[in-house]
Amino acid sequence: MAEPARAPEKAPQKVPEKSPERVREKHVVATLAEMPPGARKLVTVGSREIALFNIDGEFFAVLDRCPHQQGSLCKGKLIGLVESDEPGDYRFSRPQQIVRCPWHGWEFDLRTGQSRVDPSSIRVRPYPVEVADGSAVRTGPYKAEVFDVHVEDQYVVITV
Repeated sequence: MAEPARAPEKAPQKVPEKSPERVREKHVVATLAEMPPGARKLVTVGSREIALFNIDGEFFAVLDRCPHQQGSLCKGKLIGLVESDEPGDYRFSRPQQIVRCPWHGWEFDLRTGQSRVDPSSIRVRPYPVEVADGSAVRTGPYKAEVFDVHVEDQYVVITV
């Protein structure tokens, strides 16, 4: 009796190495003077539109699109939380740290990006923000390209 046919042996599959964590680049998006407390600004970094907020001197940044129908969160109302441990006992907390989408009212925590509608599955991407001293952003020595300039018969000529 003939032996049953065997499936051809598969070559061992390579287990993909854990991809190295993507290196995040820092981008200067505003001066501190442009972003006083209470300010907000829509910035574009690469192809991403990011909503930047200054809430009482603390900065927050989230992707500027509500996952529901892509409303601009930068145009949303900033609100806080009303918390309660028991009926009739209410307190206001985290003022202006929740952004409400201007289109349909979905709410997101600016610190974590989590949705107030469904925190376990809906969120917007938060981005780390820092205030950096100008000298820390770019260090010298700086070197400018220099050209000789002279005037000939009312023409300005640059020698390159």
